[in-house]
Amino acid sequence: MELNVLNTPLQCCCSSPATGYFRDGFCRTTKTDYGTHTVCAIVTKEFLEYSASKGNVLTTPIPHWNFPGLQPGDKWCLCISRWLEAEKAGKAPYIILEATHIKSLQYTSLKVLKQYTYPI
Repeated sequence: MELNVLNTPLQCCCSSPATGYFRDGFCRTTKTDYGTHTVCAIVTKEFLEYSASKGNVLTTPIPHWNFPGLQPGDKWCLCISRWLEAEKAGKAPYIILEATHIKSLQYTSLKVLKQYTYPI
């Protein structure tokens, strides 16, 4: 069983569009996932623009990957390194702790992640 940063069972981030390294809706990772897609985020316009400025245009559909392109408000499994870059730049989106993989804690603290908990 995979765990989240709260040390409880990892919850699904989003199944429409299907996210995650495995495109199964979960922010799980493996050794072959060099981006470490472990952060379940709710993307914002500011984050999408920031990501595009770094060369990763997440708004463009890629039909052969069944990727519709992201819009503000969509949930998506982000690479922990890109999320941390965005956090330092003041552009980090809110996250869902229950769907953020425990491996994220190898890169940052729970205290930092909790500052970005999506307000319910």
